[in-house]
Amino acid sequence: MKFAVLTLGCDKNTVDSERYVAELRAHGGEPVEALDEAELIVVNTCGFIDAAKRESLDAIIEAAQYKTDGACHTLVAVGCMVERHKGEMQEAIPEVDLFLGASETDKLAAELHARGLIGDPETLHPGVRLYIGDTPWVRYLKISEGCDHGCAFCAIPLMRGRHRSFALDDIVREAQLLEMQGALEINLVAQDLAHYGRDRQDGVRLPDVLKALVRETSVPWIRNMYLYPAGITPALLEVIAREPRIVRYLDMPIQHASDAVLERMRRPERQKTIREKVARFREVVPELAIRTTCIVGFPGETDHDFEQLLSFLSEVTFERVGVFSYSPQEGTRAAEMADDVPEDVKRDRLERVQELQRHITAERYELRVGARTRLLVQEAADGEHPATGRLPWQADDIDGVTWLDRDVPAGRFAEVEVLEVVDDYDFRARVLAVDEAPAPAAPAAPARTRSLPVMGSSIGSFGR
Repeated sequence: MKFAVLTLGCDKNTVDSERYVAELRAHGGEPVEALDEAELIVVNTCGFIDAAKRESLDAIIEAAQYKTDGACHTLVAVGCMVERHKGEMQEAIPEVDLFLGASETDKLAAELHARGLIGDPETLHPGVRLYIGDTPWVRYLKISEGCDHGCAFCAIPLMRGRHRSFALDDIVREAQLLEMQGALEINLVAQDLAHYGRDRQDGVRLPDVLKALVRETSVPWIRNMYLYPAGITPALLEVIAREPRIVRYLDMPIQHASDAVLERMRRPERQKTIREKVARFREVVPELAIRTTCIVGFPGETDHDFEQLLSFLSEVTFERVGVFSYSPQEGTRAAEMADDVPEDVKRDRLERVQELQRHITAERYELRVGARTRLLVQEAADGEHPATGRLPWQADDIDGVTWLDRDVPAGRFAEVEVLEVVDDYDFRARVLAVDEAPAPAAPAAPARTRSLPVMGSSIGSFGR
């Protein structure tokens, strides 16, 4: 049976979708890119914020059209949005044949097999995944699931459950499989990487995971994504400083800098702690790039609170900041608070943070000009545009690109000299040397568009 998997949301969803593709292939399915050719369409939904929910609904409704306009006879919706809203979605979208929440997706193959849609499975090694996309040398490795933090604004624990760390042997084995498929960069992801191991009795923590990956694989770049400041320990910094294959990069969400707002958000850190930690990070790993995220317009955020955030960002000067306007999420503690910051004020505050950070990023990036460093080529020249790549402080899909002065094949490392900052967020670089071609990778599954949620208006209901 021909099938397609459409992924929305975060990189953790991408990991899940790759497992679905591998599982369906093991049952004899054939992945296709064109939705009108697929007999089975699986939509992996995101339920993080209202705009993401709307995007997921639109994707499901679009896929349902292929039941009349294409070859589709079975439509499946899985993932985070289904976990929270299955009953409402079943009533609103009867075209969907099977709904499976994030806690039920291990049942996908069994449910399809029971319906006679797929055959008996071949033996499939745990952790096997097939890549979905155009850059198989950049992969994501999930080391834990769920979250115990209980931030007031966040619905992730309601969708993904309590924090569960995966066994170290399984993590290493999966990384080795990704390397065999051609991975040159592995991005470690979780709701909080720094929380890894606290639920296990073996004493293994994130520094041990990093050391094992360095020891047991040859992947050139290993990147840490999503760590709470409170969990970044001296032992972790020591490993990052010592191991050159661990990229000098941290994605560390702070969410705000006003202690009053942080307390209402139920965040574990306060401004003083964050300031001290960032200073310590840069002292131990001077070349470290730090990305963070902030929320503006949280209930009760005063002008004074917001000015504290601006002042803190100006003082600490993160390399990159993602900023979001608060929107209440059903079932969270914050949803019980009065959403008392007007929408126009939220928009104004968001724009002010974006404008401030645009200048800060340009200034931080100017300090990188003249550096000689490694770069991973993302796209070869296409006739109209030069080749592009990413420097160590540019994470995949979120931190801009670096334009090269000559063509280099995609999926190669190059030694470059950084020449200048372009448009505040990108770089231009001179290619000094190019690595030999890596070994051929395993074939990728056909790609379906992957979409990240953007801020938008509330859905209001599930009606079409």
